[in-house]
Amino acid sequence: MAHRVKKPKSFGIWGNTDKPRFWELLDPILAWANESNLTSFITTRIQDQMEGEPSHPYSVIESAEDFFKTDFLLTLGGDGTMLSAARAVGHRKTPILGIHLGELGFMAEVTINNMFNRLDLVAKGKYGLQKRMVLKAEIINGDGPKVFYALNDFVIDRGKSHRVINMRLLANDRFVSDYKADGLIFATPTGSTAYSLSVGGPIVMPRMKAIVVSPISPHTLSLRPIVLPDDRSLEIQFPEGGKAEIDFAVDGQVSEYLNQHSKIFIQKAGFDIRMIDFEDSNYFHILRRKMGWGKRGE
Repeated sequence: MAHRVKKPKSFGIWGNTDKPRFWELLDPILAWANESNLTSFITTRIQDQMEGEPSHPYSVIESAEDFFKTDFLLTLGGDGTMLSAARAVGHRKTPILGIHLGELGFMAEVTINNMFNRLDLVAKGKYGLQKRMVLKAEIINGDGPKVFYALNDFVIDRGKSHRVINMRLLANDRFVSDYKADGLIFATPTGSTAYSLSVGGPIVMPRMKAIVVSPISPHTLSLRPIVLPDDRSLEIQFPEGGKAEIDFAVDGQVSEYLNQHSKIFIQKAGFDIRMIDFEDSNYFHILRRKMGWGKRGE
């Protein structure tokens, strides 16, 4: 685990407001903050959807710069909630602690049952920080460059089309391979257990610094996922030309539509996302419990 850190004085709350469980937990969390002498911040989205006022004080995160006022960010939802929070925090280094409210939470490993025990540890400064690599993508699509950041992955796929995509991958301007496939996944170590894993990609421990490139249904049996060092600058071209639309997804939450004249440049971002972990955090235990990793069939 990473080094111990200072005791927090404030924290933000970022939640999936579509889940009734979130609203059941909001007031108890604000009460805990009040008892722990911590200033709590909620997002404007949460404030706008409140029915009545909570019985405990809070402040509001009105812009991304307000993350600088918080010592950590508590996310309530699932892994998707953590991914959206990570993109919002961006380069600001605010540590994130995820509470999962559903059946399966891999990144958000803290459960509702042990939430306040974990929060008490954070309030006492008894936690560590684990840095998670972020990917940056720059898309040249004929209308100026667009930049995106992903904690999990970037996915190129054929969208609504029934045709395979012809893609060319270069690393540091060196030809890697041509791919004729339904798509390509570019995953961080954090994202290696997401979509990339489902197409046969490797599990990469989160503290590693690497880029996993996994083809989706390649039309050549010899094309397998490849793990590249994090200092490689990747370029994806679509050499066939034509008018077919291509879907580009960011963490499975943000989409951009490309044409075959587009180019995509992917590299490690200039910042990390910081995740809160604890002395007894065990990645392999989470793999076994959440993914059934290493278990033999009945």
